[in-house]
Amino acid sequence: MSFPSRRSTTARKPLLPMSFAGNDSALASNASATLSNPFKITQRINLNTDTSTRPRKEKENEPPQAHNLIAPPTLRSRSFRLAHASLHQRREPPFPAVSPTPTPTELCLPSFTSPAPKLEKPRLPTRLPDSPTFWLSMYFCFNLGLTIYNKCVLLRFPFPYTLSAIHALFGTLGGSLLAKRGCFAPPRLNLRETVVLVAFSVLYAVNIAVSNVSLQLVTVPFHQVVRASTPIFTIFFARLLFGTHSSRAKKISLIPVVAGVGLATFGDKYYFTPTGLLLTLLGTLLAALKTLFTHALQSPPSPTFADPLALLSLLSPLALAHCALLAHLSGELARVRPADLSFLVLVNGALAFGLNVVSFGANRRVGALGMTVAANVKQVLAVVCAVGVFGLRIEGLNALGIALTLGGGAWYACVESSSNVSLQPIHAMYY
Repeated sequence: MSFPSRRSTTARKPLLPMSFAGNDSALASNASATLSNPFKITQRINLNTDTSTRPRKEKENEPPQAHNLIAPPTLRSRSFRLAHASLHQRREPPFPAVSPTPTPTELCLPSFTSPAPKLEKPRLPTRLPDSPTFWLSMYFCFNLGLTIYNKCVLLRFPFPYTLSAIHALFGTLGGSLLAKRGCFAPPRLNLRETVVLVAFSVLYAVNIAVSNVSLQLVTVPFHQVVRASTPIFTIFFARLLFGTHSSRAKKISLIPVVAGVGLATFGDKYYFTPTGLLLTLLGTLLAALKTLFTHALQSPPSPTFADPLALLSLLSPLALAHCALLAHLSGELARVRPADLSFLVLVNGALAFGLNVVSFGANRRVGALGMTVAANVKQVLAVVCAVGVFGLRIEGLNALGIALTLGGGAWYACVESSSNVSLQPIHAMYY
């Protein structure tokens, strides 16, 4: 009796106690013969084909069943069991050739896949409205809030240079935090851009220093009136440095703005010294230059400084060094005590960081002259807000000045919106 060849590709499986149905004596004699010459078995077994999972047919005409897991025993396992099994085991039905529980040789390891990507933390929204109205509104809110808050803080912390250094410190920390959160990509500067940034930071720090020194030598109303002439310096330097021509309507709209600020701050004796007058004029000139250069840095083709957050993160560390040096030279750092750095000062630094962000963003969208006029309107609104906070008294001329300034600012806004000409910087200035 001949046996059909069975093929298997799997490794040798552990043998289970199994018997073969029937008591054919020819099989027993054939099994003992094959065990005496095991090389014949290996010649008839093809290890490249696996038949352990093929379904067994009980009859010739019976269709195969996919769910049948009992596979016929191989020739080698039959011969081994016939030679070593008892008669009782031979009469019992065979056990399944494949154990329901996979043996160590039947375990299928899962395929190795690339590790699952780490879930990224949600980032802060980086897209803000691009409307000039939105940025001007935010500028007014932060500027008015910081102006009133600064007056309250300086009564308890009379160190303007140190306070400016704290503002720059919060700008540095805030810029680093936003860069880490992915709100902007810190730019890489070349040599020319680094020189321009250092020069601009010096202008920024000197403007603060001159403004604070001049405020000590003149009265506040005189200081506000002279600073109200900043739009005139802005138009002059825009024509001189950038070759920009302002329309006649823009120039006429500045007249009620300057006159209104003068009337709104009238009511105190305009006391000043010649040195104070020169320093106040110098501070006004520096303020106009700072506004122009800020707009120039953020205008095309300067993609490095186009993002206000990126510009603030680059400028704040340099401004911190300059303001700290000024505070040391003026002797403020020797008088500042750790107890003076209260919670009010820290909140003031956070407000200053927010004002810097919206100030740079509004300057890029509105323009240098528009920011100058907005600053003058802010001064008048600060007077109105200070009435309720500090108990100031508004006379008739003060009310007229407030009305003129607000009207001039609205007039300029209408002229600016209807005009297609804006301040364009000379590209070769910083490249």
